[in-house]
Amino acid sequence: EAAMMRPCRLAEVFDTTAAIRCFSGNFTVFDFADTYRGSYNDSIGQWVCPFYCDYSGYQDELLWAAAWLHKATKATFYWTYVTENIHNLSSFTEFGWDAKHAGINVLISKYVLVNSLDFVPFLQNADKLVCSILPESPTLGVEYSPAYARYLKSANRVVQCDNVVATPSRLIHFARGQVDYILGKNPLNMSYMVGYGRKFPQRIHHRGSSLPSVDQHPEHIDCKGGTPYFSSNEANPNLLIGAVVGGPDINDSYADSRADFAHSEPTTYVNAPLVGLLAYFRAHS
Repeated sequence: EAAMMRPCRLAEVFDTTAAIRCFSGNFTVFDFADTYRGSYNDSIGQWVCPFYCDYSGYQDELLWAAAWLHKATKATFYWTYVTENIHNLSSFTEFGWDAKHAGINVLISKYVLVNSLDFVPFLQNADKLVCSILPESPTLGVEYSPAYARYLKSANRVVQCDNVVATPSRLIHFARGQVDYILGKNPLNMSYMVGYGRKFPQRIHHRGSSLPSVDQHPEHIDCKGGTPYFSSNEANPNLLIGAVVGGPDINDSYADSRADFAHSEPTTYVNAPLVGLLAYFRAHS
């Protein structure tokens, strides 16, 4: 739902008719999902589990969709839907392809702060996420930073993490440090973005990048035919420019192996948040 919303916002700028048609599709999808609730584990679980099971349930996805629809339309219905269903959120420090809990709280907190609303739960939960990401926080729990600092800055607000104060400038500084690390300011002096810098991953876990192009190999490659390329120690023949891999292990080491997919795979949930950070720092450089 959120992914469908972004092109709609772009369409608003260039084509009003297209925007209306686009938003209409979002309303239809949300109504369908809310009416016929259930987990895809019950229908296609045998094909997607255990790697892509719906572990967090579907409630957070509905709230995530409603939050984005409210942001786009300002319709009271979606705001009411979010506030009446907040009790379905449980994990306040997790945000990824499966669990949207933390993202919902941060997204809604912007609306609460900007409009000076007295709706404490969202702010408290967003604060918990902030406190879980700062290295100096007593409640450190995750390693990735969200784009929450600018909301605090505009509202002249800080976050108190026990005896540690998380100011907007500190959060922005920490987020910049994460971006710099990804792009090469790390113990290996390598960029984790393919094609960026002098040293970057050469053997990423990506079929289109690791298989030869049709120009070089016009013969058909079946499902089993990709194994030799997967097992090869040669660099991928096709550079997936801009792709960001999973990154190093806990010791800042990187094997650069296709088989080590947890670290060498360029997933959408790794690449998507970086785009927002890069856009922010480009605009505020």
